[in-house]
Amino acid sequence: MPTRREFVQRGAAMGGALAALGAVGGSAACATGGAAEQRAVSAGAGPGAATRSAPTADGAIKQSVCKWCFNDMTVDALAAEGKRIGLRSVELIDPPDFPDVVKHGLICAMTNAPGDPRTRIPKGFNRVENHAWLVPLYKEHIAKVSAAGFPNLICFSGNRGGLGDDEGIENCAKGLREILPAAEQAGVTICMELLNSKVNHPDYQCDHTPWGVKLVEKVGSERFKLLYDIYHMQIMEGDVIHTIRDNHRHIAHYHTAGVPGRHEIDESQELFYPAVMRAIRDTGFTGYVAQEFVPASKQAMASLEDAYRRCAV
Repeated sequence: MPTRREFVQRGAAMGGALAALGAVGGSAACATGGAAEQRAVSAGAGPGAATRSAPTADGAIKQSVCKWCFNDMTVDALAAEGKRIGLRSVELIDPPDFPDVVKHGLICAMTNAPGDPRTRIPKGFNRVENHAWLVPLYKEHIAKVSAAGFPNLICFSGNRGGLGDDEGIENCAKGLREILPAAEQAGVTICMELLNSKVNHPDYQCDHTPWGVKLVEKVGSERFKLLYDIYHMQIMEGDVIHTIRDNHRHIAHYHTAGVPGRHEIDESQELFYPAVMRAIRDTGFTGYVAQEFVPASKQAMASLEDAYRRCAV
């Protein structure tokens, strides 16, 4: 079953060949996208100010797409297709790719973590020894995200490696508190992703909603929230709608994918996404939901357009 890390690594290996071929291809503050995004809108700067604040014509949910799931396309090509479909963002990209979404009037609703793509997920804030390199990398990245007017920056707990849950929370809180003054000043929300440790990311520590919520409460900043990945938490916990209703104030962003398999969110899998989207909408959420499925169909853009329609509630 594909993981984000595997796709990123494959994409890096294919980059040179593709270039040669000329490939084309929760609080109110964080839920609304943050002060950095609001500044760009009010100034008329950045990507598509008119497209950022109000819900889309097709629904209250603002939708994004994760680049790594479509690694055979350039950011430019995916942004163009996303714009045609009605998406508002292409995400999990790095600063050099920011201009390719901006020129299509889109944003990057969740920017990639800094550092080596091979170790971003397993080596996170739960190890104090990682703070020496994570903290300066994140401070530098926060400045770049803020300068682009984008709202969110992803982070990860890291793998347990025998670490207890309480110690992991303490260590994460310690490291995050070193970067949050910069995030608060910049209006960028740091979002820790909830991932499954059962199928895709063995030993990952932030693998249950209650652990993530405890960390958010421990940190105590409006600029630190959770990225609730519906696919991952269906695998680990189920009871998705109830969990969202109970914890939405701690969530700044959502990801989708079909369960099992991480493919299309259609009838081939077990989740009924229109109901999940209505539950998210009914919490008052005004942030972004990103499609993060790996298309099984050869008609990848048709699959993306179908997912958009299903989530446009």
